[in-house]
Amino acid sequence: MSWGEFSPKALQSIEESTARLNIWWGAVRSSKTVCSLVRWIEFIQTAPPGELLMAGKTERTLKRNILDPLSEIVGPRRFRYNRGMGEAELLGRRVYIAGANDERAEGKIRGMTIAGAYGDEITLWPESFFKMLLSRLSVEGAKFFGTTNTDSPYHYLKQEYLDNGELDLNQWHFKIEDNYNLPPEYVDNLKREYSGLWYKRLIDGLWVLAEGAVYDMFDEDYHVIDERPAEPTSYYVSIDYGTGNPTAFGLYAVNGNMAWKEKEYFYDHTRHGRQKTDAEFSQDLKDFLGNIRPRAIIVDPSALSFKTQLKKDGFANVKDADNEVVDGIRTQASMLQQGRYFVMRNCTETIREYSGYVWDAKAQERGEDKPLKQNDHTKDEERYFLHTVFGGKNKLRTMSKKALDL
Repeated sequence: MSWGEFSPKALQSIEESTARLNIWWGAVRSSKTVCSLVRWIEFIQTAPPGELLMAGKTERTLKRNILDPLSEIVGPRRFRYNRGMGEAELLGRRVYIAGANDERAEGKIRGMTIAGAYGDEITLWPESFFKMLLSRLSVEGAKFFGTTNTDSPYHYLKQEYLDNGELDLNQWHFKIEDNYNLPPEYVDNLKREYSGLWYKRLIDGLWVLAEGAVYDMFDEDYHVIDERPAEPTSYYVSIDYGTGNPTAFGLYAVNGNMAWKEKEYFYDHTRHGRQKTDAEFSQDLKDFLGNIRPRAIIVDPSALSFKTQLKKDGFANVKDADNEVVDGIRTQASMLQQGRYFVMRNCTETIREYSGYVWDAKAQERGEDKPLKQNDHTKDEERYFLHTVFGGKNKLRTMSKKALDL
């Protein structure tokens, strides 16, 4: 298949990725992955004897981001993936497949003797997995090829590897303009859809701190509305359930790719002098909804007792939220920036919490992007709704393969 035109930087990275460690980093859709895959295919054909590995945050994301495009490049006869075995065959070589989603993942590769490895979304890996992988890369001539979007400048990958001039490591910083196959209108739209932290990381491909307000693009004069912007075509409810913390409900209306919060429920037991039972919260939800029948009631997966109560009380459409924090924040920030999400003025707690929802500076020093656990109850349930319903529809995930940074 044709992958269009390669930029000079892309061609240079393929030609010069001959170090022990080779890492492409930077902006989304900047051709990092297609360059690394071309080089990985070249390496496989001359790789020394030994075990080969491909890893991503999870096997599912690795399949979507890497294995499916790889199959398209070389063809199904030269690439076969056996999901049940956690293995693939690429150009006649067996390749082990692994996910690196938590600290236990390093056990999956302990004891391997690796001749070559490919990594997707490296900044999302636990440090223990990356260190274990490198320790197993012990065959003479073994090499690692990997890609990542940028993160905090305190991230272990940046501080201990990319900034370490003593390592046998080649690296390339890619900007969105380095992908010559993206339609100009797509690039222009993408640039308008992000601001602040997300623009610097996703568009410019810079390692920058997440600091200050999480949603610094929220403008009360613009995003707070007095009237519906359209007629709702469907409703959803999202819930942040608290035992020692407040409980928040949100009623959300949707029309096309636009959403707005129509009303809120907020119960703080410290203000009222007692905590409510699951049954009481379930009754409050019935009263909150009235005659509205939402398409789904989205709840944090950890709220097991409350979900059980809801189902017992006849709520049949209870759905676990996609509660990935940073990905969810990015979805919400993008929708605010695009003018696709609004809040009705009667949602006073929701509006108030925007100004106090800030990044955790101490977590940043550990290389982690985490909001402070304060002023986050309406923010959590907003994020549950927006990322669960709209996260998979983000334009970054629906570009045609012709222009993808695969």
